[in-house]
Order: sequence, then structure tokens, then C-alpha cells
Amino acid sequence: MAKVKIKGVIVANDQKWIYEWFDMEATSPNDVGLVIDEANGEDLEVEINSGGGSVYAGSEIYTALKDYKGNITVKIVGIAASAASVIAMAGDSVQISPTAQIMIHNVSSIARGDYRDLQHEADVIRNYNKSIANAYMLKTGMSQEELLDLMDKETWLNAQQAKELEFVNEIMFDDGNQLVACTNVNNSFMLPMEVVNKIRNVIKQPSNDGVKIKKDNTDIDICQAKLNLLKLKGDMVHE
Repeated sequence: MAKVKIKGVIVANDQKWIYEWFDMEATSPNDVGLVIDEANGEDLEVEINSGGGSVYAGSEIYTALKDYKGNITVKIVGIAASAASVIAMAGDSVQISPTAQIMIHNVSSIARGDYRDLQHEADVIRNYNKSIANAYMLKTGMSQEELLDLMDKETWLNAQQAKELEFVNEIMFDDGNQLVACTNVNNSFMLPMEVVNKIRNVIKQPSNDGVKIKKDNTDIDICQAKLNLLKLKGDMVHE
């Protein structure tokens, strides 16, 4: 399996040599492109530990990975922040270490000039935020409005939160589902949707003798529902 490492600052191709000269870790689109060319369609693993960098270089890397014909597995091993979080969304499967995080925020820039220049720059950045949100939308299925709100807040997601919001497909090493998503971005207790859906299926089953409740004009056997629910291994959530 071919492997791409997204480490350090994400920079333009013509700036990479400067970081190398200072012995600083950095990744450019050319670095990724070389591995992609050599991989020639075989499975590709992308390992990410980056605080981000150039939004343009990040977009180029994301696009190259999304356009790749082979299967891509992304592993977030430290941090995937800013432009690196966009790159992470290119994986067919995205995994995150239980100790890693994802951070998404608005694009930032530097501008000078009169009020017209500054307003124009603000409009450009606001529009680019929507472009960045497209990558998150395609991965998570969340709405643009929801994502732009998270970006406005500079949202940091731990492994459970990233999985709950579907920025990632799985948490690495969590074979027994011990790290079931139990918190949302606002740190309030919440059942995973798969548990909610299974409970819905349980209460739709025909009831036997036992205690019943009324819901939507339907009798529900509480005892039988609880017994069925206990059979759903790995779906119990702890506060």
C-alpha cells in the first residue's frame, strides 16, 4: 500500500524549499502528487498530523486525492486542523486516533486599503468559507448553514465528536465500541443515531404479555422492548 504523509505546514510548491532550508516539516501539493503518480491506482493511505496552512495548497491536495482512482484511507494521528481538515475529507474511509482532533474554522487573510478594499476582501473570504464547507458537506451530509456556524465558532472535535458528526468513519483501535459517541459539540449527553434507530425498530415489534404504554396510538410492551434492547451488543452508552 502506498502512503502519503501530510505533516507540518501545508504550503505552496514554490515555498516548500524555504521550510526545508529551515529544517521545518511541511507538505506541498507536489509531495502528494509524486506519491499518487507512483501509486498508480493501488490502495493509498494518507496519514495526517498537520495544523493546516495555505487554503489553496490544501484545496489542490484535496482535489488530487478525491480524483484518485484507487481506494483512499485517511488516518488522523495527531491533528487535522484548518486546511488539513479539508484534506482529511478526501478519504473513502476516514479514521481518527482516539487521542487526535479535528479543527475547522473560517479562512483568514491580511488586507490593506480603503473601506472598499477591506469590504471586498471580506466578501472574498466569506465566499471561500462556503467553498471549504463543500468538502465537509460531501463527507458529513450536514447543511452548509450548520457547517458555517461551526466554522464561525472555530470548532475543535475530539474523536467521539468527529465520529458523531460523521467527519470520520471510525475511531482507530476502538474494536469494542468503547468510545461510543456520548457527547455532541456542546458537550451534552446524546445517544448515537444508530441506537435511536434500533430503539425505534424495537418498539415497533409485536408486543407479548407485559407492561404496555401508548405511543402514537400503538401498544408497546416495555418488558419485551427492554429485553430486545439488551441484545444489541455494544450499543449501551455511558455518561
